Amino acid sequence: MIKKHLLACKLLLLCMAFSGVAFAQLDTLQRVIPGRANSAEQQKKPYVILISADGFRWDYAEKYQAKNLLKFSAEGIRAEAMMPSFPASTHANHFTLVSGLYPSHSGIVGNDFYDPAKKQKFKPRDASFYGEEPIWVTAEKQQMLTASFYWIDSQAAIKGIKPTYGYLPNPAKEIFVKDRVIAIKKWLSLPEDKRPHFMACYFPNTDHAGHLFGPDSKEVEQAVQFVDDAVAQMVAAAQETGLPVNFIFVSDHGMTPVDRQHPLAIPASIDTAKFVVISQGNYVCIHAKNAVDIMPMYDKLKSENVKGYDVVLKKDVPLNTRFGPADDKYNRVGDILLMAHYPQIFSPKPNPGAHGFSPYEVKDNQATFFAWGPAFKPHTQIKPFENVEIYDVMTQILGIRGLPNDGKGTLAKEILKSH
Repeated sequence: MIKKHLLACKLLLLCMAFSGVAFAQLDTLQRVIPGRANSAEQQKKPYVILISADGFRWDYAEKYQAKNLLKFSAEGIRAEAMMPSFPASTHANHFTLVSGLYPSHSGIVGNDFYDPAKKQKFKPRDASFYGEEPIWVTAEKQQMLTASFYWIDSQAAIKGIKPTYGYLPNPAKEIFVKDRVIAIKKWLSLPEDKRPHFMACYFPNTDHAGHLFGPDSKEVEQAVQFVDDAVAQMVAAAQETGLPVNFIFVSDHGMTPVDRQHPLAIPASIDTAKFVVISQGNYVCIHAKNAVDIMPMYDKLKSENVKGYDVVLKKDVPLNTRFGPADDKYNRVGDILLMAHYPQIFSPKPNPGAHGFSPYEVKDNQATFFAWGPAFKPHTQIKPFENVEIYDVMTQILGIRGLPNDGKGTLAKEILKSH
């Protein structure tokens, strides 16, 4: 009981950290890259504000009556759900949202992963792990300014480029909702040559609450209401500028209760002198340092016949994961995978909520998509779709040349007025 009370206090502090008065002047926390400007052509383009609420499950808006999000999406686009890419994890899907690439194609294959070529584990601030290009890099290359407010992976200078304006997570100097709203309004009030046209904002609250207390908790309801109010304030601030601002509200994945009574352990038989082991919760990646060790280890793990997970060679992973050899562009998936049977996960002491499972097998892992603004068709409800489709929607609204990606362009045709 005491531990749960402490967790509740932590969550309350997290929400306060996004809703009160800043510790320091806002602009002292902002990183601005000098010498950049919108070209004359780009100054005429519309604006996109992409908002991610981490772990905001497909049904949270209605389940917890997020009145503002329900209102905005009723006026614009509301998807029944959005299908995250496998694995349904934060880093993997935030990069998919801004690149249109499946995790196995982007190389960002999880929150944690190992790169055999570099012989290193993933470091989010290390740009060398990013071989592909997110939308803000593409826009900046075309002389369109961009901004990021805590967006996952925007802290790295990918291809040598960061968003022109940015706030990085800093626990010692947290930024609150009021200041986020002020920042959005300031960005949109800048002179045309200095005004960002693509802005990405990130909220962690629903994910934190879902992990600590489970998706059906009062704490998640409070986090949903908090995000709902924050989005309403951001929309009001944008409307005051009179600019053609388009909002896209998404999540990276959902959240589901897990079996806390029967946690899965990583097999002790794995020789860590010969293998690098990365646990993702719902699955474990095993990288062999020498290829000759793969089959003996696989055979040993299969012979142990442990209940609760499957032992799978990379060539035999389910097709809908796109984790097979043909898709693993950066060879970061692992040679052997241990794939947990839902609702069990690999963890010495599981939290009440988790994610990562295929959204086609576990509906709770499906995500949210709402959109509204002058570029979108009004009063439109759509069926679930893959999150790789969002990238083309944003590049078309912004009028920039997007890169080849895994989307088929079907979502843009369905929801944009220009089609």
